[in-house]
Amino acid sequence: MEKLTEIEFTGINVQDKEPRNFSNNASSILIQEDDIETPFGNLHVAIQGDRSKLAILTFHDIGLNNITCFQGFFNFTDMQPILRHFCVYHVNAPGQEDGALHLRPEQDALGNPDSLGNSFTYPTMDQLGEAIHSVVNHYKIKRFIGFGVGAGVNVLCRYALNHPEHVDSLVLINGSADKAGWVEWGYQKLNSWYLWRGNMTTFTEDYLLWHWFGSKTQWENYDLTTVYKEYIKSINPQNLSLLIESYLARTPLGIERELDPVRRIGTKTLTCQTLLIVGDDSPHLDETVELNGKLDPEKTDFLKIQDCGGMPLEEQPGKVCEAFRLFLQGMGYVPTLRQSTSTVSQVAKNYQQQLDDFRGTNTVC
Repeated sequence: MEKLTEIEFTGINVQDKEPRNFSNNASSILIQEDDIETPFGNLHVAIQGDRSKLAILTFHDIGLNNITCFQGFFNFTDMQPILRHFCVYHVNAPGQEDGALHLRPEQDALGNPDSLGNSFTYPTMDQLGEAIHSVVNHYKIKRFIGFGVGAGVNVLCRYALNHPEHVDSLVLINGSADKAGWVEWGYQKLNSWYLWRGNMTTFTEDYLLWHWFGSKTQWENYDLTTVYKEYIKSINPQNLSLLIESYLARTPLGIERELDPVRRIGTKTLTCQTLLIVGDDSPHLDETVELNGKLDPEKTDFLKIQDCGGMPLEEQPGKVCEAFRLFLQGMGYVPTLRQSTSTVSQVAKNYQQQLDDFRGTNTVC
């Protein structure tokens, strides 16, 4: 029998991985933060990068803001070579930024008159889309790449339909083109009722975590979901209630796919290049697939990410970053950038094949 030799390891320092947090990161270069007045309320905008470069404009999902929705991804190591060529404008819905003051609308979340007689009315999804135009005019942005998640997808799509001349392309994660279904309406109405009364209940916490991550990620990625559980405690419940009510009352985008070249001329649809992203375990997979079915396949790329729930930017930032790079290069941007060694090569192989062959093919990576 072979004798086992004892080996002693010396000079090895074991370091625990730093937990994910939302504190200010030195690598996040925010050159300014502004509150932009619009006809539909103030929008808090955080700017990351050189304003002389092409703009990327982001809009977050319900319950999130520019920090909790986008900070981790835009500070991701593989994103830094890309960001050297762009300036990012992170737009927050009214009252959703960190430390936001309590909003007092004319009516509460259930439609009852406000006793204080305040004149503010929380904007609808259409009005939030128009509020984006005030941001574009304020910073004199000629064209931008929209980057939206969840409710942010709905807002950016509405802006792109009304102002296509300012939208260069769109990256949409967990998007929906239709009005709220009965199940969503029931859950969100109950959430709104609790939140408006200042109560962040366990029921609402569980729903938000499911909305963001889905069931599988909550079980398999305990560290990530724990960070967001702690973040939920800092949310302004009344302000979130107003955004939920606005998103819940959304109307269908009214877009449709028309393949006939003659009838396509009068069809309402997105005219810019669009990248749809969703995790294969996302609770919004079906809605994103339906949105894909309403868009022009010649201008739309659909990416379903394996081993990913409802928050690809946090769960699979490397794959999203690589897909975003290839999407940009397909439009002629950052042509000299190459794949980072830290990114899975299969993403590049699959997605590049899609861009080379034709637009609109479902890609799984």
